[in-house]
Amino acid sequence: MSIGSSYPVGRSTPGPQPARPLARPHPAVPLGLRLLAASLCGLLALALTALVFVRTYPGQWWDGALLPPAERGGGYEQQTALVGPANAVLATFGRPTLLAALLGAVLLVGALRGRLVPGVVGVGLVLCAVVVAGAVKSALPRPDLGIGSSTTHNSFPSGHVAAATALLLAFMLVLPGWARRWLTVPGAAGVTVVAAATMIAGWHRFSDALGGVLLGVALFCLAAAALVARGERGAAGRPAGGSRWGGLAGAAAGPLVLLWALVVVGPELAASVQRGALVAIMVAGAVTMVLVGAVVFLVRATDFASPLPARPGPSTGSQKIS
Repeated sequence: MSIGSSYPVGRSTPGPQPARPLARPHPAVPLGLRLLAASLCGLLALALTALVFVRTYPGQWWDGALLPPAERGGGYEQQTALVGPANAVLATFGRPTLLAALLGAVLLVGALRGRLVPGVVGVGLVLCAVVVAGAVKSALPRPDLGIGSSTTHNSFPSGHVAAATALLLAFMLVLPGWARRWLTVPGAAGVTVVAAATMIAGWHRFSDALGGVLLGVALFCLAAAALVARGERGAAGRPAGGSRWGGLAGAAAGPLVLLWALVVVGPELAASVQRGALVAIMVAGAVTMVLVGAVVFLVRATDFASPLPARPGPSTGSQKIS
């Protein structure tokens, strides 16, 4: 019965309902598995790049369209004033003494920071990148598909670009998190310079430079996963959400910085490069920035330090009674 109201009269107010259990959050995927997945994705992208650009007609045609052979001599050296600087960059980076000094710097930084094992792994990462790139170039056939601007000589992937990428990421294994963030953009720009030099000098095609970056990144993720599986501890505390978005924004801003440097700072240099070569350099630089930024973001909370030994607690049974 109700009197001038829709509310029931004479019924007792229901008591408090039992609290419902909160939904359990899904457990986070371990970093080692994420690194292994990233390594597999990098190797898959490397295989697809080789399949498309080496084995198919459209891929070979695009490589030739971006970096066409010279009208005289038949070589792939680009007709630009940057050929001299490109050869100088390759000659400098290819010196064994310089490479040995850079690898020694990786070991030194690792030893000074108590990260000797990651330093040794970083040196192995660079050497493995060079060996694997050479083995793939020797084993991977390049069919003759009847493209006038293409040759059957296989140069996929670029050993110079793979070594430069692996060297940059080797330092990421021994440097602290704040130093990695500062090194990401200039380091990726340095890798882009090496990739651009190989294309301008006619040593490699666009796909070769892209394959070198993918190879270096895939090997880094594999090496980092091995270190995590070994028991390296994460840095104290995880970055806040704002820091994560800031890291992603920094990685995305890398290609814009490269574009600004090429077009605004040196317009006369950019104008001296043919449009196809400029597109190839810009795309290779953007891919390098994004991939390096992504893997640095992935290991942002990992210091790659060996786990601290557990300190024995005081034994109550052996205490003396004074």
